[in-house]
Amino acid sequence: MRIRMLAVGTRRPRWEEEGFHQYARRLGAGWTLELREIAVARRSRSVPVERARAREGERLLAGVPRGARIIALDVRGQSWSSEELARRFGGWLGDGRDVALLIGGPDGLAPECLASAEQRWSLSALTLPHGLARIVVAEQIYRAWSLLNRHPYHRA
Repeated sequence: MRIRMLAVGTRRPRWEEEGFHQYARRLGAGWTLELREIAVARRSRSVPVERARAREGERLLAGVPRGARIIALDVRGQSWSSEELARRFGGWLGDGRDVALLIGGPDGLAPECLASAEQRWSLSALTLPHGLARIVVAEQIYRAWSLLNRHPYHRA
């Protein structure tokens, strides 16, 4: 399964990049996790937030592989346990489609991104820095892989 994380924001601190790649590298055969960063759209008096968010949304959707299942990370989405996420990934694995995870910019995801998503996933009711959210998602994907492959990483 190919999982593409499309995230608004570039120029992340080194620790965020290392944290993401630490978990992405651990995935076993048949799973790949890649990150595609989308530049934050400029905001100013002449470029309102809605227009900037729409531009980011266009760029995010342009990066989604054809036929991929789109999952939007959204605070108003469903909260899944690690075991539930593993079950979902197990089902998604069976249908042979790639997965595209969308992470919005400072003002969230464009309405078009939310409308295109088959599901909305909420990591927490807490507001997380976007770079930290990338690491949490990567770790949870690795945990899902470990649960499905009976790897001893998950011990809960």
